[in-house]
Amino acid sequence: MVVSQFTLYADCHKGNRPSFDQAAGADLARRLYLRYQEQIAAAGIPVVSGFFQNHMSVTLCNDGPVTILLESR
Repeated sequence: MVVSQFTLYADCHKGNRPSFDQAAGADLARRLYLRYQEQIAAAGIPVVSGFFQNHMSVTLCNDGPVTILLESR
């Protein structure tokens, strides 16, 4: 399942809250989201997806560690 997720790009260099200022704008993000789906389908993998920029309720079982990559100089 391909789910759009704006929170994947966050800058955590300052303060207590992540900044999403550097994330792609909606038009570019939509094109990248659709292109990603097309590439998965072209590889022969069945694709299902949510609706871009739509509120979604997703239920999952997260069985394992969570990895958050914080980059710094």
